[in-house]
Amino acid sequence: MATTIETKAAPTIEIRNLKKYFKTPGGQLHAVDDISFAIEKGKTVGVVGESGCGKSTLGRTIIHLHESTGGQIFLDGEDITKLNKHQLRKAREKMQIVFQDPYSSLNGRMTVEEIIREPLALSKRFKKKELDEETERLMELVGIEPRLRASYPHELDGGRRQRVGIARAIALNPEFVVCDEPVSALDVSIQAQVLNLLMDLQDEMGMTLMFVTHDLSVVQHISDSICVMYLGQMVEKAPTERLFESPLHPYTKALLSAIPSVDIHNPSKRILLKGEITSPINPKPGCRFASRCPYATEACQQPQELVEVAPDHVVSCCRVKELNSL
Repeated sequence: MATTIETKAAPTIEIRNLKKYFKTPGGQLHAVDDISFAIEKGKTVGVVGESGCGKSTLGRTIIHLHESTGGQIFLDGEDITKLNKHQLRKAREKMQIVFQDPYSSLNGRMTVEEIIREPLALSKRFKKKELDEETERLMELVGIEPRLRASYPHELDGGRRQRVGIARAIALNPEFVVCDEPVSALDVSIQAQVLNLLMDLQDEMGMTLMFVTHDLSVVQHISDSICVMYLGQMVEKAPTERLFESPLHPYTKALLSAIPSVDIHNPSKRILLKGEITSPINPKPGCRFASRCPYATEACQQPQELVEVAPDHVVSCCRVKELNSL
């Protein structure tokens, strides 16, 4: 009997050794430092970590809202690391972002209809009648009532504003969308609606998503795999189910221990981190989590490498095998 071999889909986005540094009076701030991963077409990768770890900067660098300091970015196998203005404009039709704050990301002087219509008009793909039809279709697609077409952002609640932002982002049928904490500013009941909308749109349009968040329950719900970042570096990446069941990096374990437990008979044990946070400005080689890690040794002062410990599960910790065999 012939055996079938499963092949992975080609990645929509692939980044190799991506870096983004910012100049400060004290030196170079390593916001994103030597990160590599790929996202398959139609999949969602969640990016988690505490505030200031570089999650949002990573997403913005990939879509060229920030220009990278080093490394490479590939979209559908094409190197888009360095683009001129014309090339960037064409690439932006394939890459979009949904911002965290649905109020400040919308032009307060434009109506809902004008905001959604703008990218359609700028693309020059549509005639006037087609523009009207496509605007109506997008409003219906994201659940914005026709009566709100002449409303301004300040007249809408947070959920409807974010729907407008999503409609604008998907207007030109992009292949890749960065969702930069798109529900963190919304009420819990509205969060679920927006998350379900994003998942439905992904299924319908085949989009590839990078979902940036600090909410671990949200990322577990929406992501196929998860990257854990700490001070600009990726310390662990694994399929979602595996990461929650078998976290390996000490930082990942501490992060997941913060999730409240609903089991009163088996409450989760919180891992409290102590020690000073390493400065991201001109950081020394070695593990940046070492100053807070209870298992750190002298070996942790050496540069760390991502090691594959299981299929699609990589960890940056020189003691990972030793610690997880205890």
